[in-house]
Amino acid sequence: MIRYSFAALAAVLSSSANAQQSQSAPISPQVPVVAVAAPAKAAAITARAVTAPTGNVTTLPANTELLLRLSQEVSSKRMKEGETFRVALAQDVMIGNFIVLPKGTPGTGYISYRTGKGAFGKSAKMEITMRSLDLPNGRTIALTGTTRQEGTGNTGATVGTAVAVGVFSAFVTGRSAVFAEGREVRGFTRETLEVALPQ
Repeated sequence: MIRYSFAALAAVLSSSANAQQSQSAPISPQVPVVAVAAPAKAAAITARAVTAPTGNVTTLPANTELLLRLSQEVSSKRMKEGETFRVALAQDVMIGNFIVLPKGTPGTGYISYRTGKGAFGKSAKMEITMRSLDLPNGRTIALTGTTRQEGTGNTGATVGTAVAVGVFSAFVTGRSAVFAEGREVRGFTRETLEVALPQ
């Protein structure tokens, strides 16, 4: 008969229990731990400062006088009140050593008043008013300035002569008012204009 001490018996029972637990417990596979990288940050938007133009800014005052040249004949005989005609700058407009409005810049004017020639030697009267200048960049500069013209060549003496020879004076008519092509007239800027001068 084999005899075990109490301590030896306890050790045998403990070893047997551990073996049974090891056989019944499922074996867990070794799962590798993968490090997940944090999402990359989007590149920051680069801000750009908004600045004023670098050139020196000045102004061309309102009522600046301009010398303009008619690009066509304007006659009360062929044209009516309200009709337009072509003009151009006759000389450069400058601020200091800078040309602001160059010679030859085109523009328009219109007939602001007109009367036809009439009987008794009455000549026509006509007024023309400057309207605008048209810059190459599409901008329009408003102008003003009026010039008056009357028909010339008929006087009271002409009517008197007609009566003396027995011609009814009502058939003596005056002359048309004519602005010849190339005639120079004055115009003025209607508003103050901001001008950026190069540095």
